[in-house]
Amino acid sequence: MITSTANTKVKHLVNLRKKRKARDGEHVFLAEGLRMFREVPAAMLKEIYVTETFYKKERGIIRQLLSESGKNGIVLELLSDTVFEYVSDTKTPQGILCVVEQMDHAMEEVTGGTCPHIMVLDHLQDPGNLGTIFRTAEGAGVTGILMDRECVDIYNPKTIRSTMGSVYRMPFCYADDLAGAVRRLQEAGIRIYAAHLKGTRDYDEEDYGKPCAFLIGNEGNGLTPEIAELADTYIKIPMKGKVESLNAAIAASVLMFEAARQRRRM
Repeated sequence: MITSTANTKVKHLVNLRKKRKARDGEHVFLAEGLRMFREVPAAMLKEIYVTETFYKKERGIIRQLLSESGKNGIVLELLSDTVFEYVSDTKTPQGILCVVEQMDHAMEEVTGGTCPHIMVLDHLQDPGNLGTIFRTAEGAGVTGILMDRECVDIYNPKTIRSTMGSVYRMPFCYADDLAGAVRRLQEAGIRIYAAHLKGTRDYDEEDYGKPCAFLIGNEGNGLTPEIAELADTYIKIPMKGKVESLNAAIAASVLMFEAARQRRRM
């Protein structure tokens, strides 16, 4: 059992937790908690770290899942509770942490299907918002998620945790040139809608039964002018009282489920 925070493996885990460059360099990320462990696709699971307390309590579940996934030969490291707290990104750790291989989704996976329904995220900065959008997107039947490089890292531990496992199932990719990627969507016949304060039509007045994509901007500043100008239509979510706009994740959720509602009726 590892009992020192000076241990090489512990230092490595902390580096992966804190630094995007380290995660991307090794093409891995950290997934913490029993649920996230249960959801990891077998081929992506690389390492497991647990507390002695957790292992004594849940060893049967761990062995069963590893056996079912064909990963019963994987190395499982025990950490003292103190060391695990040092590595963990949560205030009350469950006691299990996994090193997982990053996903490689092609643009075709994001835009695929007979009637694409795509979320395009521009400069989102909050890990919780991004994770919530991923989770909601899966529930609403979104085809995939396209992000610019300025968006918060999907592999940030807080983002991973807030996806509640949807990150393993929702196709996504980062675009080096988001504007160019949006233009390619338009060339493919996908109509682009921007959730924008200048919208003149309410979101539920449009037809989302055909291939479509929604542009969602930064939490504080909205869409960048370059991306907003690419939209075919500006739409708005009508507000009561003195509220000007919704949180980015909530606005995205409203739009995703309106598209899902319309498509169910087709």
